[in-house]
Amino acid sequence: MIEKMKMVHIVTSAAHKEEMLKGLRDIGVVHLAEKQSADRDVTERFQNMSNLTAVLKERVDSKKDTATLSDDEFDKVYDEVRGAVDRKAALEQELNSTEAEINRIKDWGDFSPEDIAALREAGYDLHFYLIPERDYQAAAESEDARFFRLGTMEKNVAIASLGTLPQELQASEFMLPDKSIAELKQDVEEAAKGIDACEDELKNASKYYPAFKEHLMRAQNDLKYSEAEATVQGDDDFVWLAGYIPEVDEDKFKTMAAEKGCAWAIEDVAEDDYKIPTKLRYNKVSQLIKPIYDILEIQPGYREQDISLWFFLFFTLFFAMIIGDGAYGLLILIATIALNVKQKKVTNATFLLYILSGATIIWGAVTGTWFGMESAMHVPFLKSLVIPSIATYPDYFGVTSNETQYAIMKFSLSIGVVQLALGTLLSIKKKIPEKDMSWIADAGWTIANIAMYMLALNLVIGVKLNLKPVFIAIGVAFLLVVLFGGMTPGMTFGQGLKAGLANSFTTFLDTISCFGNVMSYIRLFAVGMAGVAISQSFNNIAAGMNGILVVVGIVIVLLGHALNIAMCFLSVAVHGVRLNVLEFSGQAGIEWAGIPYEPFKEVK
Repeated sequence: MIEKMKMVHIVTSAAHKEEMLKGLRDIGVVHLAEKQSADRDVTERFQNMSNLTAVLKERVDSKKDTATLSDDEFDKVYDEVRGAVDRKAALEQELNSTEAEINRIKDWGDFSPEDIAALREAGYDLHFYLIPERDYQAAAESEDARFFRLGTMEKNVAIASLGTLPQELQASEFMLPDKSIAELKQDVEEAAKGIDACEDELKNASKYYPAFKEHLMRAQNDLKYSEAEATVQGDDDFVWLAGYIPEVDEDKFKTMAAEKGCAWAIEDVAEDDYKIPTKLRYNKVSQLIKPIYDILEIQPGYREQDISLWFFLFFTLFFAMIIGDGAYGLLILIATIALNVKQKKVTNATFLLYILSGATIIWGAVTGTWFGMESAMHVPFLKSLVIPSIATYPDYFGVTSNETQYAIMKFSLSIGVVQLALGTLLSIKKKIPEKDMSWIADAGWTIANIAMYMLALNLVIGVKLNLKPVFIAIGVAFLLVVLFGGMTPGMTFGQGLKAGLANSFTTFLDTISCFGNVMSYIRLFAVGMAGVAISQSFNNIAAGMNGILVVVGIVIVLLGHALNIAMCFLSVAVHGVRLNVLEFSGQAGIEWAGIPYEPFKEVK
């Protein structure tokens, strides 16, 4: 659920400003309302520390021992590491520019710019040009040009000219380099050696990564404190600060304020305040979706609903259907166990992976899909787990492939209408207590979703239905949305009706797109079938190889299934997440525009 927030104001004397800030940081529950930028030096220190820590992390050798540093020793190592990083960056830039210069002049040969400079000092005003071959003859016949041909470069002629060429001639002048190719190649070698030396220095310094990580945490805390300090307002006598606090943490705040001698006021957040942060409180089940929220960086708004539990349940089902292969689920399970052993604890992420892999194994078992191998149905135990109506290999169960495909398509569409209808029902549940009459429009969308589902069954799968009631239901749904879609709390019925009628054309288009929303769930069937087809293709390629080519076949199978698993995970990210974040969330009125709750506290 979403924690109820309160607006808090705290005031103290100017002399106790630092004490107030430290007290707020210690309890770590106040989200600053108007956060200002931290001091420039503090920000720069944090950014540099973050960059250097990341550089050392990339070079940490787990086989080598780490080393500790005192604060004075750390400052010295910090300067050395920063210097090495800066030198390396400068050398890499120099290397790139030198190589670019070599590429620019290499077609002209390895000449000495000093010799040309000497000729110019002797009175020979030499210039070098490239002239398109089609224009060369005209240039050669010009009385104002004195030059001789050096050679051909692609579709251009290289020439050396005494003096500059007339502007009317189509020629581009070649700018002489400062160094010859031999000298530039020497510079490249020296820059490469310098880069290697810097890299060795950084690898050696990577043993201090734990110390840098600790100081990065300190720099982050300094940054947060500096932001809070800059946010404080006041005059010569008093300072004050405002922020948001979860209602459940009021007592903690009041205790701190009493200890620090601060005055305070707590009030309900304003109805028109759209900067209220969202703090989600998860239960044992819904907390499993938190890693997905973190990866996607999504957060419901403060006044929106928390759909974490439903998101988790549907995402698990979508994941299983898209991955689709029980053997892939076993591989994910094995990888999760290995990760769990390495971490030595079960985190939300690993627990989620356990559930997702288990769901995938179950789906693969009931469809009879194990590495896309038909021979798996020759194993009595695996065959006994299959539900015939959705079997990947229906011939073993006396059903046709069309029957099983239609069954899975119907199942996919059924999931869609259930999720979409659930979204509208959640919206209705939220609006009725708020006396928002637009809940009737949401009821209309529920009717529209169900009607569009029936229409999809008829058009896509061929289910025999009387379509007249279906179209009547769609018409009724359209009228409900038009009549009540513009209603909001505080608006008269006439005003809401006028707003709804004004959007009637948009509502008409949305009603049509409602069919597309239902149909979009058929992707669960399509993507799952595509994964099976890819598995079968690689298996068939390898099956045709004999003799010494068996080794090649094994490689093809391993690489093919690895690629397929990667594509399946990508499909989960594209399709499985989309159905939750767009289709379902849109029906539930979730825009995922929430502001994360980030209280002022010390990072540990």
